[in-house]
Amino acid sequence: MKTNEFLSLLSAHKEKALIFEYAPNLLVGANYHITEVKHLTIDSVDCGAQTDAWRETIIQLWESPEELGKTEYMTVYKALTILNKVAKMKAFVLDAETKIEYSNATFHTAQLFINDYLIKDHQLIIKLAVEQTACKANELCGVPENIEEPNLSCSPNSGCC
Repeated sequence: MKTNEFLSLLSAHKEKALIFEYAPNLLVGANYHITEVKHLTIDSVDCGAQTDAWRETIIQLWESPEELGKTEYMTVYKALTILNKVAKMKAFVLDAETKIEYSNATFHTAQLFINDYLIKDHQLIIKLAVEQTACKANELCGVPENIEEPNLSCSPNSGCC
């Protein structure tokens, strides 16, 4: 989800509780805080020696151990207040992909894509997902799309890593 879409979604549901589902049926605890907003510029070179660049907005969530057992989630309004304060200090790139960075004691640190959302009673549930890595130079490397197993025939002189 692009940053402008995420901010518009939040703006349309200010009165709701903001809940993040980091895996199917697993929710970030109500004791979460927004601890950092990152504005990233990615400047990359893939295994086929092709360059690319894009922007991302990363919103980091952290569960406070001092607030274990908390049951009331942050409101969308409060989250928007935080994000608006950030925007005054460092402007958002509105067409940047928005990701949520999160971990807990049983879930590794990950930058999760916003896959979907659900409006349920007085809640806005943001559904997060891990995306698979992929060969960015699959045409140069001869990697078929929809491959289940890695292509083990990529030779050192093929132009592929």
